[in-house]
Amino acid sequence: MQLYNTLTRRIDEIEPLQPPKVTVYTCGPTVYDYAHIGHWFNYVRMDMLIRALKASGLTPMWVMNITDVGHLVSDADEGEDKLEKGARREGKTAWEIAEFYTKDFLDGMQELNMLQPTHIVKATDHITEQIDLIKQLEAKDFTYVIDDGVYYDTSHFPGYAAFARLDLDEQQAGARVNFNPQKRNASDFALWKFSPGSVKRDMEWDSPWGKGFPGWHIECSAMSMHYLGPTLDIHTGGIDHIPTHHTNEIAQSEAATGKRFANYWLHSNHVLIDGEKVSKSQSNGIRLQDIIEKGIAPQAVRLHILESHYRNQSKFTWESLQAASNRLQDLKAMAALRWQPLPTVQDAATFSLEDVALEVTKFLVHDIDTPGALAFLSQVTTQMLSVLIENDMLDHFETMLSSIDELLGLQLLSVKDISGEQKQLIAERQAARDAQDWAKSDAIRDQLASQGVGLRDTPSGPIWFPLT
Repeated sequence: MQLYNTLTRRIDEIEPLQPPKVTVYTCGPTVYDYAHIGHWFNYVRMDMLIRALKASGLTPMWVMNITDVGHLVSDADEGEDKLEKGARREGKTAWEIAEFYTKDFLDGMQELNMLQPTHIVKATDHITEQIDLIKQLEAKDFTYVIDDGVYYDTSHFPGYAAFARLDLDEQQAGARVNFNPQKRNASDFALWKFSPGSVKRDMEWDSPWGKGFPGWHIECSAMSMHYLGPTLDIHTGGIDHIPTHHTNEIAQSEAATGKRFANYWLHSNHVLIDGEKVSKSQSNGIRLQDIIEKGIAPQAVRLHILESHYRNQSKFTWESLQAASNRLQDLKAMAALRWQPLPTVQDAATFSLEDVALEVTKFLVHDIDTPGALAFLSQVTTQMLSVLIENDMLDHFETMLSSIDELLGLQLLSVKDISGEQKQLIAERQAARDAQDWAKSDAIRDQLASQGVGLRDTPSGPIWFPLT
């Protein structure tokens, strides 16, 4: 299995610490609002990482966090907690906001047929672990306390700038006018924030330093190491996490343990709409539910995401999503052939059904090349819809579909057979065609179409396919 590793800036062979187990941590959502299409691009790509690792013979132990406290509106530790902001926006408590949007996110994962992580962990369930990690950093003289919280002193960690290749001198010189004068360095970040004395927060806890709440960065370090150990095999997230969130995770984790935090880092690139990065702050985020309400299947969304490589900047348009929906319909038409085997077929495909999964796997284990896998699968689909299948091929064909589902999560085996009544209508239409009763033939075709069943006429007879 090969992946582009942000740590080394090259494609590396994955060598887990304890094969065949491979540990994977994914930075999950901050649940203060609905996930948008940019988020789903990222998380489906992380799902594909897990599928690729499995295809390569490894056994992933996958942890994804839910950030339900501590993520401020600014990565510079300024502004209010996003959960508290969401609570004020909707007239609910922060706990209610977290519960509602966590459920919405988990429902979206199911809609998109994402694999279930080994552990989905909430920051609010691991406050003790976060406090303990801050204590370790304090004991090693990596922390200091100022008026609004406990901070990490990045000057005590010589390799702080290495991962993101930051220019700290430029960062210091470019600090904003409202830069906190109590911070020792512009790059220092909060480990624990004190509750404002004049405001009662929904989410706050006692700590050795005072009542407050954890910083965003400490959450991921504490939870990932709690479940996966001091050194992770693979850490994943969006490309926007590199300069701040992941840089800070590395600094605090390695300062505490003295060990490398993660051996491989995988980052998903941005998604653009009308040339702008998709983000909640830009108010250009499209929800999964918005797409479903337009009659587009979640699996078309998944397919559209797989059409671009995770390292490339992607563009989302309704036109491209419709094209993916059309492509999905072709795949479903191929899958429907399992219900229509013929006694014999006239031509043979140029590939072996048994080799399809192997070829798709080759693309996935080389840096998760989903566009390459789909291009190959399109060739398979075109040929199968042309040559059709015969009875002797059925077992191999169904195994092929099952393998594609396992590798790409497209749920092709979910295509069901049509009813006996619909099959009778197809027979009646064929009889009408044989009698050159075109009006009746067209009327039956329209009737079937209204029931979600399409037809195409072939030399071997009519073949049906799902329209939805």
